[in-house]
Amino acid sequence: MGLLLSSLLAFLLLVSEVFAGDDDWLSPVYKDFYKYPLPIPKDKEKKASYYNTTTGQTIDYYEVEVKEFEQQIYRNLKPAKLIGYDGMSPGPTFRMEKGREAVVRFVNRSPKPLSVHLHGSYSRAPFDGWAEDVTNPGQYKDYYYPNKQSARTLWYHDHAEHITAENAYFGQAGFYILHDPAEDALGLPNGTYDVPLALSSKRYNRDGTLFSPASETNTFEGDVIHVNGEPWPYFEVEPRKYRFRLLDSSISRQFKLYLQADGGAKVPFQIIASDTGLLTKPVQSDNLEIAMAERWEIIVDFSAYAGKNVTLRNNRDVQKDEDYNSTDKVMRFVVGRTVTSTENNQNPPSSLRTVPFPPRKSGVDRTFRFEKSNSKWTINGVTFSDVNNRILAKPERGKVEVWQLENNSGGWSHPVHIHLVDFQIISRSGGKRSVLPYEKEALKDVVLLGENEKVQVIARYAPWDGVYMFHCHNLIHEDHDMMAAFNVSALSNWGYPEKMQLMDPMDSRYRSKQAKDEDFTDDYIQHCLDDFAGMEAYGNPYKVEEALESYWANGGPGQASSTTFQTSTRTTTTTPPSTLARVIASSTTVAPSSTREPSTTRAPTSSARTSSTRRTSTTSTRGRV
Repeated sequence: MGLLLSSLLAFLLLVSEVFAGDDDWLSPVYKDFYKYPLPIPKDKEKKASYYNTTTGQTIDYYEVEVKEFEQQIYRNLKPAKLIGYDGMSPGPTFRMEKGREAVVRFVNRSPKPLSVHLHGSYSRAPFDGWAEDVTNPGQYKDYYYPNKQSARTLWYHDHAEHITAENAYFGQAGFYILHDPAEDALGLPNGTYDVPLALSSKRYNRDGTLFSPASETNTFEGDVIHVNGEPWPYFEVEPRKYRFRLLDSSISRQFKLYLQADGGAKVPFQIIASDTGLLTKPVQSDNLEIAMAERWEIIVDFSAYAGKNVTLRNNRDVQKDEDYNSTDKVMRFVVGRTVTSTENNQNPPSSLRTVPFPPRKSGVDRTFRFEKSNSKWTINGVTFSDVNNRILAKPERGKVEVWQLENNSGGWSHPVHIHLVDFQIISRSGGKRSVLPYEKEALKDVVLLGENEKVQVIARYAPWDGVYMFHCHNLIHEDHDMMAAFNVSALSNWGYPEKMQLMDPMDSRYRSKQAKDEDFTDDYIQHCLDDFAGMEAYGNPYKVEEALESYWANGGPGQASSTTFQTSTRTTTTTPPSTLARVIASSTTVAPSSTREPSTTRAPTSSARTSSTRRTSTTSTRGRV
């Protein structure tokens, strides 16, 4: 009887959503539009640093606790219960400098497993947030990040298998901003004039608590638009230029944004950066399409609107998203009359950077169909749970490939994210759009595959070898297995020495550990950082990429030798440092397993560790959970 009642309620909810009109609400009616200020997530402070005098490399150490908290959305109803990084949502903002590596320890004090993906980083496979590499309640994992790419807006979010949508929806997302001197030299708005904006869309129960997407199998657009966690906020700005870093952190809703001044006129802006950093040049526009997980950066000049309001709006009928009463509104900018500083208030340069587009090549190397088949979300008919077949591509390390992404199942769109690489969108056909003007000037890590569209993207599969994921970033689709893997296969005798092999995303040496007091002492943390430094995991990626480009320009490989990752027994053989010359051939399938027990020992100290001097600036916290 209980099961029947639950099924009936779920059916009635589905019917109410299908027949809801543009004037309707799913949540309680919200009336406080533009009443509350835009929250700005606080910057994350490091707890320690490690400096290797031999390599000159600095590693900064951070700790983040994932824990429950409450947020009052409807002031006359119950608070919403959330789970966020450091008990906030969005989580704290990491502001990183290019060249300073980082270790971020995520401690799970929440009731559910989690996995953390630093989206936009070419992290080595064990630190990329493989969906099965979960940190259970009471555990922690140290994620080792390179911070050596061009300046860009990254973000970190949950990636745990089958519960990514829930975890991200309930709060596990945050900004990770990478600066570099080349970008700083351009004179773009900075400091308080450089503002991250995380857009999301949620739904609330009648009592004000947050409606859960756990039972959803198709999509979950929501009817309450949030920016940095606050529904329809306002933000006071000066009449000058601002840089806004826009992120669509929704689990299912896409946006087509525009700015509207008092009186109804559209406000133009300049698009200057994408997922992977600066475009080749600023692109003038009065609208911006942004899908789940995409990041676009814009410069808005408010100088002509002193004393007025400028409202950020959303189009209706964006792809196939359902519209509700106020999903056409996003937030409001309240423009003051006084400018505090005119520094970095000039027009951006006409040329922003030389974007490292991959060399052009003809033909399509691989085709992937994103579709719903037999009630399952699949890629080429395969789901992520199909362990023996989910590795759908084995590009050789450093090789340039063209992938064609196809969406033939009408009614759905799929923002496709390919881990590890920055790719170029070279064509879009079959739907209502071609490659957008600002997409033409960008490298990306997410591309929206609209209804009936075919999109071709080109990338060099570098700098690392290893097994990585690609998937639909509608997190409902991802959680229902629209996710696959690719194995960037190792090369033999390609002329570049490397100390360690880090191909397995489930490498037992770097799995989560039970949180114990002694693991959070200053001495233990320094030993961990010493071990990470000894790995030399990230070395000089620019030299790696140069060596790979030279390798392929001079004819490429013979036959690579192989190291085998066993899949039939669902266990992994990792390569010790003494035999790192061995590699994985392109024919090898790596199928990590969620059934392996997590390691409870510290990452081993490398026998070849260089001598070093520790310099610390640390405040210890204990690890009891």
